[in-house]
Amino acid sequence: MKWTRVSAGMLLVGLALGFGTLALEYRRDLHAQHQRVQGGSRVLHTGCGDIEFAATGPIGAPTLLLVHGSGGGFDQGLMLGRILAPPGVRLIAPSRFGYLRSPFPADPSGERQADHLACLLDALGLPDAVVMGVSAGAVSALHFAVRHPRRTRALVLVVPAVYRPDPAVPMPTWALRLLDAALGADLPLWLLARLAPSTARQLVLATPPKAYAAAPPEEQRRADTMLERIQPVSLRRQGLLNDSRLTTGAARVALESIHAPTLCISARDDGFGTYESARYSCQHIPGARFLGFDAGGHLLLGHAPQVAAEVDSLLHASAGR
Repeated sequence: MKWTRVSAGMLLVGLALGFGTLALEYRRDLHAQHQRVQGGSRVLHTGCGDIEFAATGPIGAPTLLLVHGSGGGFDQGLMLGRILAPPGVRLIAPSRFGYLRSPFPADPSGERQADHLACLLDALGLPDAVVMGVSAGAVSALHFAVRHPRRTRALVLVVPAVYRPDPAVPMPTWALRLLDAALGADLPLWLLARLAPSTARQLVLATPPKAYAAAPPEEQRRADTMLERIQPVSLRRQGLLNDSRLTTGAARVALESIHAPTLCISARDDGFGTYESARYSCQHIPGARFLGFDAGGHLLLGHAPQVAAEVDSLLHASAGR
């Protein structure tokens, strides 16, 4: 009986130490992520309202406007730009509505976001840009190409979460409320990523375990960094909820009216089902090119060099427009 009490006491002490260690790690990690997103960007007042953005690359070089995906912000845009943008371009990475320091307006539609991006270019004195829409960011990128054709030098849709002939069923109200509750705090996602990283990559990044295991080490690190940098998720809550509304059962835009050189990219095993969206878009945009992979997941793991080369080729082809 005595040894049972001792064992139980030791177990309780061990659990307390484990929870204490987790709590310290959580506070440390969240503090680091808050510090990270507080620097490196600025909020610019435009004719459409305030918008947060960051910029890198030489002034006067061709402009790449990189529109981030769900769970992003300017920080995700910069990270994707380092991987996919050719050297020598001027990278503009905004935070979309409801992400980090970009306000959430009464009308958060893809059309309104596209006009907001045009106002950002106005405020920066940029006449046009190559527009790259990644995942949910492809919604506003497509609307930009339709509504501002003269300002779209070229269009790149990377794993685009846009219209497809067999649309996903929109999330019911109860599911959106549950998602809202989960996104209101940073701890649930942090625990999932820390305790079950493979599950987190599959659920949050839509990347199958096989794709992660087959990727080279640097690509695996990219996936881990992408998951880590969704934090602080509470500062992205409104944007994430809006993306859920815009991308499930996404409306079709006038694809046939887009005449900018266009590249659509996805992988068959993307857990968000963007392969058919990308292929459909390129089938209906005149002259568009579709680049599809059999594996790689939503992050296109293992294909970053080829994707970057294709984007570089498109930028050179569009230089005379």
